[in-house]
Amino acid sequence: MSAPVRVLVLTLGLALGTGLVPSAAGAADAESIRLFDSELGKRATALLERAVRHIEQTGEKGAADFSRQAAFVDRDLYAYAVRMDGRFLASGGSSAALIGDNVLDYTDVEGKAFFREMIELAKAKGGGQVEYRWFNPADSRGEPKVTMFRKVGEIVVAVGFYPPRATPVQARALLKDAIKAMKADAKGALAQFQRLDGPFVHDDLYVFVIDTADGRFLAHGATPALVGSKGFEVRDPNGKPIVTEMIRLAATKGDGELDYSWRNPTTGKIEKKHSYFRTVDGKLVGVGYFQR
Repeated sequence: MSAPVRVLVLTLGLALGTGLVPSAAGAADAESIRLFDSELGKRATALLERAVRHIEQTGEKGAADFSRQAAFVDRDLYAYAVRMDGRFLASGGSSAALIGDNVLDYTDVEGKAFFREMIELAKAKGGGQVEYRWFNPADSRGEPKVTMFRKVGEIVVAVGFYPPRATPVQARALLKDAIKAMKADAKGALAQFQRLDGPFVHDDLYVFVIDTADGRFLAHGATPALVGSKGFEVRDPNGKPIVTEMIRLAATKGDGELDYSWRNPTTGKIEKKHSYFRTVDGKLVGVGYFQR
């Protein structure tokens, strides 16, 4: 009689990294929850659950179905399977080119042997998450992904997605809506800007508000822990005094734009950001997008 099949199941999401500014210990967890509560995250989770149930019911032989059944492909999302010894078994997407190969020493665009790390973590802890960068057909370059996994057996089953990216047009549109909300009911608007499930937070797009007199943060859709802190003390990794610069620029004509580095809440990485801002009744209201 053959040995029982053990299965390891993973879901790919987005990386959570270190913060740019002091924040509560649970900030990364909150951002992770927001990510997987997004429409894309829910789709990936649902697809993962289908893949998990299938492997639990059919064992290793069922992994081949990931390559040929529509049930394991959801538009840009797909399931794939890797055995614990490193042999790539099946994929409903671009990684199908790896089928039959041993991928233990396969690396991402930055040279990271992420398949090996997944398996080692599974053996040691029975689950966890691994970050890596993968080729994105949308823009022909490596984009961050995270693998969240749990140990079920000798197979790795995965579902991944790329971080959502807002556009300049979306950022300007959200700023316009935020300004309108502030003029109608400033107190209510500030509360709305803080809600992760509210109308002013969309993936990596959010609103921040700063008091121009003392530089205090009044709202921050990505890092609520900043509220009440002095923005004049905030600098990006290059030393740029972000809030000071915004208030200075806005003082001349009431609005402005600024480039700086900031942590992307959906990738957890420090990235280049371009923000648009306007002043309303002594408050600077801003929205920015992260550049590819």
